[in-house]
Amino acid sequence: MADTLTIVDNRTGKKYELPIQDGTIKAMDLRQIKTADDDFGLMTYDPAFMNTANCRSSITFIDGDKGILRYRGYPIEQLAEDSDHLETAYLILNGELPTASQQAAFTQQITMHTMLHENVKKFMEGFRYDAHPMGIFLSTVGALSTFYPDAKRINDPESRHQQIIRLIAKAPTIAAYAYRHIVGRPYIYPDNDLSYTGNFLNMLFSTPADKYHPNDVLARALDVLFILHADHEQNCSTSAMRNIGSSQADPYAAIAGAAAALYGPLHGGANEAVLRMLDEIGSVDKVPEFIKKVKSGEAGSRLMGFGHRVYKSYDPRAKVIKKIADLVFTVTGKNPKLEIALELERIALQDEYFVKRKLYPNVDFYSGLIYQAMGFPTEMFPVLFAIPRVVGWLAQWQEMLVDPDQKIARPRQIYTGYDIRDYVSKEKRQ
Repeated sequence: MADTLTIVDNRTGKKYELPIQDGTIKAMDLRQIKTADDDFGLMTYDPAFMNTANCRSSITFIDGDKGILRYRGYPIEQLAEDSDHLETAYLILNGELPTASQQAAFTQQITMHTMLHENVKKFMEGFRYDAHPMGIFLSTVGALSTFYPDAKRINDPESRHQQIIRLIAKAPTIAAYAYRHIVGRPYIYPDNDLSYTGNFLNMLFSTPADKYHPNDVLARALDVLFILHADHEQNCSTSAMRNIGSSQADPYAAIAGAAAALYGPLHGGANEAVLRMLDEIGSVDKVPEFIKKVKSGEAGSRLMGFGHRVYKSYDPRAKVIKKIADLVFTVTGKNPKLEIALELERIALQDEYFVKRKLYPNVDFYSGLIYQAMGFPTEMFPVLFAIPRVVGWLAQWQEMLVDPDQKIARPRQIYTGYDIRDYVSKEKRQ
């Protein structure tokens, strides 16, 4: 029997057979269901796209019920254990893990494009001393569009590749300069002798007077965090990237829009909310009292860093990040909030209230603790999220451009306003 869905329209008594493919029906197939010839046809109403697939993608697979995350078929746990960020970036962009020579060439290309034009530095210097680094980051990425007009050739594979290399290479430099700007320190040029994350740490924390040696443990921890955040299917910022890209805007403009979506506290700022929550709790002995407030629904008491729109079991990234936290704390010393976090996790995982609601720790629960221990101010957290996510955004953008099904994004609406009205002059208005 063919995979079809039979719909009987009770308004007209007509029966329709809609094909089912990959567990979906095409929304446009519903348009044939009409009450009259001049009827527009049925649409679906799906606020926040909770149950609507807007594309076909071969990049990232998530099974939220089973706690599975894979890039191009590779489990995130294996990549976090054995890969590094640039190798994972190559995989996400190209579909396969690179050979040794491909990896060397890709790394060399990235390394050679980490510098920013001196005029970009002047542009960044124009921000106020207290400007939010994420605002600086997304504005500067957008400004790069004016430096690379060739980026508008979005249908040229060679040009696309060039912009992808530039963006992956320059994202850490822009982020580091944004950080140096808000702390009032001189910008540090990239060092091509260092690794991707080692160079980033050098640009962040070195001083012109002293030679900085990035700690290997912290550089590796950052590498793993970048792998975990590189892509995550059709989330808010990725959807923004695809929507903007569908208008054939250049990738710098599209990345700026995606970064703006990530700027929101419900997306890239979630780990900052976890730290605020831990600060409000204050100490381990106050955790039971806080849990009680959360369960009673007391205003202002929310369990941050638990639960996820997609994952209905333990976030696989949270398992990896918890191990990384232990490594980082051997170098930085324990974050004083760690004991509160561990007790909060212990109680929540045993409490029927949270288990029944499938509220398990997500990636944001521990990432903020790690970033804070490494010396990052909380304003930098969404920027640290954006650097690796540039890879996923670009992979999704490129996939969208070559997909023959994709057109410029244009959702429908259900109009709830007035019907036609006649204009009333000012003198007669009530």
